[in-house]
Amino acid sequence: MSGESDLIKLYSSRILALAADIPRQDRLSDADATVKKRAPLCGSTVTVDVKLEDGRVADYGQEVRACALGQASASIVGAHVVGATPDEIRAARDALARMLKEDGPTPPAPFADLEVLRPARDYRNRHASILLALDATVEALDDIAARSNCA
Repeated sequence: MSGESDLIKLYSSRILALAADIPRQDRLSDADATVKKRAPLCGSTVTVDVKLEDGRVADYGQEVRACALGQASASIVGAHVVGATPDEIRAARDALARMLKEDGPTPPAPFADLEVLRPARDYRNRHASILLALDATVEALDDIAARSNCA
């Protein structure tokens, strides 16, 4: 398969549609934690605001400045993160990393739509951007947990 057709497959109409319609782009003024992450190789950034109640994400906001793949990933995360537990979010991040790096299984529900990003596994320079939204969300959840353990 030629490099051009590989890129066409990578930037499928589904990925481009997700990138064009990112949910939860309003930042939260009352977030329990805010984290900004940057992918050093490409410069993509994602800032997330997380509000946690009763052990689940109650609200979420994000600012996404990333390539189409990072935007698509943030779109899926934004669509499914509210109501998810920290363990579900960590499992999704770990599974997405394995899917990209080791051709592992699709991330579990509610984040199974991340399967659309499987073609990016051959483009290691894109992995960090794809992982940004989940990495930032996990870091925000870790910050919340650390503060609640100190209280």
